[in-house]
Amino acid sequence: MTDHYQTLQVAQQATSDEIKQAYRRLAKQFHPDSQGDRSSHEKIVQLNAAYEILGDPHNRRLYDRQLKDNGAERRQQRSASAQDSYNRYRQAQKDQEAYFHEWHKTAYLPLKRLIRNIIKPLKTQINELAADPFDDLLMAEFQSYLQQCSENHRLAQNIFTGSRSPGTGAKVAANLYYCLNHISDGLEELQQFTLNYDDRSLHTGLEMFRLAWQIYAETEKEMNIKKAFF
Repeated sequence: MTDHYQTLQVAQQATSDEIKQAYRRLAKQFHPDSQGDRSSHEKIVQLNAAYEILGDPHNRRLYDRQLKDNGAERRQQRSASAQDSYNRYRQAQKDQEAYFHEWHKTAYLPLKRLIRNIIKPLKTQINELAADPFDDLLMAEFQSYLQQCSENHRLAQNIFTGSRSPGTGAKVAANLYYCLNHISDGLEELQQFTLNYDDRSLHTGLEMFRLAWQIYAETEKEMNIKKAFF
C-alpha cells in the first residue's frame, strides 16, 4: 500500500496546512516546468494522488482507517508467523528429546554395560595372575577373561556403529569412539602378553585400559548433564 504521508514527506499527525504546504513545495520542486534537474512527471503524479487523499478530510479519515487496519493485520501476521516459528521450534525440541531418550536406552546404556564389563574386572584379573604368571591355570583364566572382553568389545562396536547419536550427543559419541579404540588397543597388547610374557605389552595394555576408563568416566559426566537438560 502506498504511503501518501511518506510521499508528501509529512508525519501522520500533520495538520491540513502542513500537508498543503508540503504538497506545494514538492510540486514546485518536481514540476516539469521548473527546468530543474529534479523535475519528474512521475513524481508529480504521485504527489497529486497523495494530496487528493490527504488534502480532503473525508478521504484522509478513510485512508487513516485503512492504514490502521493494515497495520493491525501486519501485526497479526507477524504474531502468527512468530507463533508458527515457535511451534516448529518446540516440536523440533520434543523430537530431539524423544530421540535422545531412545538413543540413551537402546545404545548408550548397553554400551555402558559392555564397557564396564570389560574394564572393571581387569584389576582383579591382573592381581590373580600376578600370583604366578607362568601358572598355566591362572594364565588360562586370564585368557578366558580376555576372550570374553573381545566378545563384549565386538558387541559394543556393533551397537556403536549401528546407532546414530543425536546431535546433542556428538561429544558423547566421540568419547565412546575413543574409549572403544583404546580398549581394542589394550586387548591387543594384553593378548600379546599372554603369548610372550613381554612386560612392555602388559604395561601398554594396562595404560590403554586406564585411558579408556578415564574417557568413560568423562562420558558419564557428560551424559548426566545431558539427562538433566532433557
